[in-house]
Amino acid sequence: MNNLIKIKDVSSKYDITARTLRYYEDMGLLSSTRSDDYAYRMYDENAVRRLEQILILRKLNISIKDIQRVFNTSSSDVVLEVLGKKVHSIDDEVALLHELKEIVLDFIREIERVNFADNSDIKLLYNKAKGIEMQLISVNYIGKPSNINRLIEITEKLDKKIPDIMVVRIPEFKAVTCGSQPWGEMFKEGGYMYQLWQYCHLYKSVIFDCFDFLLSENDKAQWICAVKDGVTNADVSPFKLFDFPGGLYAMAVSIDEDNESIHKVEDKVRRWVESTNFELDKDRNVMFNMPYLYEDGRDIAYRDIEKGLGYKQMQRYFPIKLREGI
Repeated sequence: MNNLIKIKDVSSKYDITARTLRYYEDMGLLSSTRSDDYAYRMYDENAVRRLEQILILRKLNISIKDIQRVFNTSSSDVVLEVLGKKVHSIDDEVALLHELKEIVLDFIREIERVNFADNSDIKLLYNKAKGIEMQLISVNYIGKPSNINRLIEITEKLDKKIPDIMVVRIPEFKAVTCGSQPWGEMFKEGGYMYQLWQYCHLYKSVIFDCFDFLLSENDKAQWICAVKDGVTNADVSPFKLFDFPGGLYAMAVSIDEDNESIHKVEDKVRRWVESTNFELDKDRNVMFNMPYLYEDGRDIAYRDIEKGLGYKQMQRYFPIKLREGI
């Protein structure tokens, strides 16, 4: 037992959540040890070394599916194939960025040649910009329509690196809540998540066949579940009911249990909000859930989605409102 490390210590040392560690176990990447005198997961030296390998590969943006392939073979061929595929992907993106840079520089040189005292030159420049904006491949400016075509192709490919963001309106609903609790109390065996699931028969879906949301509150969290009409406090005792106000949210998908994916999506969503007429609503909490997890036949439907993607989807909801003056 002296050589085993507690899950909370591993989580703290490597700055990852206990949920992420459990996810790596579920995916067959990591193993833990239990003992009769300690209820929580513990990790030996080999498991910690394996975790370090996983974290390095994730920093290289290697997918969970490819990490599984790497660990499931003793041959170096798979490792070389996976890393080679990543290098090829990086090369493609670098090449696209270089092309984009040249097109932008070409546009800058054209601007520098424009006589802003001449209305006809300004009009030509405006038409050029509108041509790019509208993606009109027939634009004939500075005699290089092929540049416009390639710009459209490059930006479309690079845009795939940015998460698709949907603005959704969550309706008002009555919910049961466990109240604001430490994160560790949520997911431990017998914790609040498991206690709330005992009332699943009383819940109703709100969006994407989900009835629940986990609200992030700094070092604490609050789990809420939408209840059917007619449910009372007595039905969900010892928990309490409250009215969730709903509202507008910017929603994007991340990979569940994957801190790297979660942080990237959060950063990109925040930058996206800044480019719109919305602003983050600081009076409400960021929240998340997992779509289609509780639908009828979920053992087939949800696992088919997970198998097809190679990971579990997590929806992240950022509260937004229109900027003042809009």
